[in-house]
Amino acid sequence: MLNYLMPVNKLLRTSLALLFCMLLFAPASYAEKPHIRIDYPTYWPFFIRDESGRMQGFFYEIVTEGLARTGINAEWRTFPWARCQDHVKNGEADGMVTVPTPERLAYTKTHSTPFYRKKLSVFTYAGNPKMSQIQSIKDIDDIVKANLSVVTYSGNGWNDRHIRTRGIKTHETPNLVNVWSMLANRRGDIVIEWPVAAWPDIKKAGVSKDIIFTNAVLDCMPFHLLIRKDSPYADILPDFDKKIIEMQQDGTIDRIMSKYIEEFFERTR
Repeated sequence: MLNYLMPVNKLLRTSLALLFCMLLFAPASYAEKPHIRIDYPTYWPFFIRDESGRMQGFFYEIVTEGLARTGINAEWRTFPWARCQDHVKNGEADGMVTVPTPERLAYTKTHSTPFYRKKLSVFTYAGNPKMSQIQSIKDIDDIVKANLSVVTYSGNGWNDRHIRTRGIKTHETPNLVNVWSMLANRRGDIVIEWPVAAWPDIKKAGVSKDIIFTNAVLDCMPFHLLIRKDSPYADILPDFDKKIIEMQQDGTIDRIMSKYIEEFFERTR
C-alpha cells in the first residue's frame, strides 16, 4: 500500500511545484492591474456617482478607458476641488483631471494631446441693467471696461489666472450649485462657465427663470490628465497620450460624449 502511494505523493508534489512556478512567473496580464489614485470634484457631467455609487461622467469614462488601454486601473476619490489639488501636491493622490497651468505643472506632468476642449460662456441674471454691455463681451478687457463682477467657485484656477489678476471683483462659494443662486440673487454680474454643466446646476438651484445665457464666449479650456512628478505612474503619460489619439481616431471619445449630450438635453427640458 505504501509503495502504491509513494508515486502518487511524488506526482502531487511535482504538480504543486509546477503550479507555484506558473503563478510566480505568470505574465503581468494575469496579475491584478496597478491602481492609480485620481481625486475629483463631483461635477456633472465630468464625474459623478449614481444612487448605487457607480461612477459616471464623460471625463471619468474617457480617462478610465485611456488608462485601461495602458494596463492601468484607477481608484477615483471625490473631494472639494481645492482639496483634490492639495492631495496631488502633497502625495495623497497620484493625479487629477484638469487644465494644465504653470502652477499645477510645477508639481505634475501631463501629456501632449487634450482629450477635451471646453468652451466658457457668459451668464448673467435677468434684468441686469448692464445687459447690452454683457451681451457684447468679446474678451476680458470688455469685463474690465464695464466694471462687472464675477461669481465663481473655490479653486477655479481659470478665474484666478484670468479674472482676479485683472483686478475684477470676484464673489466665491465652495458649492457649485450656489454659484447660480448667488447670481440669481444679484451677488455679482456674471458667471463664466461651460453651458453643458451649467444648466443642470441652474435647474437644481431652482433659478432657471432668473438666469440669462448670453452669446459671449471667452475661452476654450484644454483638459488633460495630470500626474504628480514623483508618482510611480508619471511615466505612463506618453503611452496614455497615444491611447487618447487612438480613441479620438477610432470614435471612442465621440461615442462616450454622445451619451452625455443626450442626457444634457433630458436634464434641461
